[in-house]
Amino acid sequence: MKRNALLGAVVLLAVTSASEAAADGGPGPLGVTAVAAATAQSDRVGALFSADDAEAGRLTGEHFCTASVVHSPHGDLIATAAHCLTGAGELAFVPGYRDGKAPYGSWRVGRVFLPDGWSKGQDEDSDVAFALVDERDGKGVEDVVGANRFATRTTTGATAVTVTGYPDALEVPIRCTNRPTAHTATQQRVECPDFTGGTSGSPWVNGYGEVVGVLGGHEQGGATADISYSVVLGPEAAELYRDATADP
Repeated sequence: MKRNALLGAVVLLAVTSASEAAADGGPGPLGVTAVAAATAQSDRVGALFSADDAEAGRLTGEHFCTASVVHSPHGDLIATAAHCLTGAGELAFVPGYRDGKAPYGSWRVGRVFLPDGWSKGQDEDSDVAFALVDERDGKGVEDVVGANRFATRTTTGATAVTVTGYPDALEVPIRCTNRPTAHTATQQRVECPDFTGGTSGSPWVNGYGEVVGVLGGHEQGGATADISYSVVLGPEAAELYRDATADP
């Protein structure tokens, strides 16, 4: 699991808006971590909370993992790491979470989809998961914040990826763009500083707006804050996505 450490929050918050915008857009300085600007892309990413904390408005300091909205026929699907959904109890997803506020509301997490490899043995090569979130006011979460496509069988490092996540020690998301490389045939890695505990489940979004990785996998995301991992999204992830998007 990502090791908790006190982030260089002052450094992160002092990053110039120009550098932040470059990182948000994908091109620009690679391997630089900054506080993510509030954009349509970053608002598709959110923090996970216990449902009790979210419903009681106890948000500050209580988030523990990251998830993101991925496109589905019913507009109700989020992707995260399997280890984030294991034994966590009733959960809520808060997209665009910042500084104790839920700008798009809190969405209760319903049915969870875990790969067989994780359910049967917590195989690190199966550390990806989906969950359905309940509607709010007759709308799905994708109707409200949009979604990225979930893509499998892509070539690792074909484009740089932008990783957005919520460290436990901060109340805002951070973002970094860099080109991933192969760690093994089933794991990929990316060098981005300050991705500590809480960033598990962060989406890796490529230059085509596709989620091609989910922070987790090897060592449940990495033993250090500067190198993060993801399962290579292959046949098992594709089958899991089909299960999660099938009609009930």
